[in-house]
Amino acid sequence: MCTSVTYLFLTITTPTFRSGVWRPLQSFLLLLLSLTRKYNSVLSATRVKGSTMGKSRQTGNHSSDKKKHIAKTWKTKRRTKDLDQIHSDMKPETAAKLLRQEVDVDVTGCAQHYCLHCARYFVDMRSMKEHFKTKVHKRRLKQLREEPYTQAEADRAAGMGSYIAAKKVEVKTQTVEEDMD
Repeated sequence: MCTSVTYLFLTITTPTFRSGVWRPLQSFLLLLLSLTRKYNSVLSATRVKGSTMGKSRQTGNHSSDKKKHIAKTWKTKRRTKDLDQIHSDMKPETAAKLLRQEVDVDVTGCAQHYCLHCARYFVDMRSMKEHFKTKVHKRRLKQLREEPYTQAEADRAAGMGSYIAAKKVEVKTQTVEEDMD
């Protein structure tokens, strides 16, 4: 309604309509225009739904806020150990502890079938042997051939010493001891 009143007001205020007959109509339209503007401002201030400007009044519905936390959950759901942690697990004293763990009912396979290189537990010996033949295990062995990144290497990369290339580490699939109970 405001736009039609504004249009009518603009047509009446043009020079052709400025005769004495249109003066009362012009003042009436001015009054009507000011009233519609006040009415629209009051209406827009009290409007809750369908508002296109300003902050939403429905502050309880922030469904998009949860996306970040869900993405974090997806990222870390099947997170395994990092390569430097696996390198420290491959040291003989820690490897012996990990390969001969006590029976733990909460862990898959009662913690008796553990792949040291992939940091995974398996249900039985057969599934662990099948895992040793997979591309995933072979890819992990290839990743572990490179020496782990150290703080000394980071210092050298930052210019605090000369560059020394990373050494290759000999990594073989762990030996499996079959129990014939």
